Amino acid sequence: MNTPPREPSGHLWPAILRQTGHALACGALHPIQTTRTTIEDGGVRFLIRQVSSLERKEQDARRRKTDAATNCAINPFLPCDANLFVADISDTHLLLLNKFNVIDHHLLVVTRRFELQENLLNLADFYALFDCMTQFEGLGFYNSGPAAGASQPHKHLQIVPLPLDESAPHVPIESLLATARTDGAVCTVPGLGFPHAFTRLDTKLADRPPELARSAFDKYLSLLDAAGLHAVVVNGEARQSAPYNLLVTTRWMMLVPRRAERAEGIAVNALGFAGSLFVRDDMQMQTIRELGPMNVLRRVAGIMAD
Repeated sequence: MNTPPREPSGHLWPAILRQTGHALACGALHPIQTTRTTIEDGGVRFLIRQVSSLERKEQDARRRKTDAATNCAINPFLPCDANLFVADISDTHLLLLNKFNVIDHHLLVVTRRFELQENLLNLADFYALFDCMTQFEGLGFYNSGPAAGASQPHKHLQIVPLPLDESAPHVPIESLLATARTDGAVCTVPGLGFPHAFTRLDTKLADRPPELARSAFDKYLSLLDAAGLHAVVVNGEARQSAPYNLLVTTRWMMLVPRRAERAEGIAVNALGFAGSLFVRDDMQMQTIRELGPMNVLRRVAGIMAD
């Protein structure tokens, strides 16, 4: 499953590089420096990023200063910071740089009008996501609310370029995906130690974004059903019945139900289930070493329906 990265195509990747350079130069982008460690567990070579205490302190100070100046009440996406704006993707979505990025060129696919992060994804979300992801090799993901690791209530998907780290596999969990079904049916991956639902996408659609988006949306609904999640209509909008994370590539998708945001104080978002975790300090790193990354994921993942 460790496929070579696809060469970037189209106009988007050059625009990402240009805007990243601009945002760094003007101080709008605040990369978080980390050290990286790998831990083998359950057949997966997990990538663990640890922020330095100094950088964390400086980051928290920036956040407190921003919160004090804005009374903690702003939506950073409405309006968005023009220095972080990359592209208009569609009539419904735009593309931004993630202001506090741990991974270079971390992107946010944001709805133009306010929608709740707990709303179910729709076809327009998938059109926007794959319009980007078919232009360069990336991992898309969705944190469907605070319990799934979302820090903003305004609906946004995210994309990070692949590989996640030059020293690690393309996507760490792909070491196990070769054992999953290949016919596109929803299934579980043998050896993957947390509740999940998995499906493959038709690789022949990788250069046909609209068709790939429609197919992926249909399979997303099947993943929700397999996980025992369903739509709850509130004020005319379809919302989730429980939190979850979604991982998306142009080759496969995986959905993980959630029951908690943290395990032993360690916050986990969708990237954790791809095999990439983030810790604040030495104590959290030691916790992961003692528990094992797979156990950390088990503790925050939800229960699958029968």
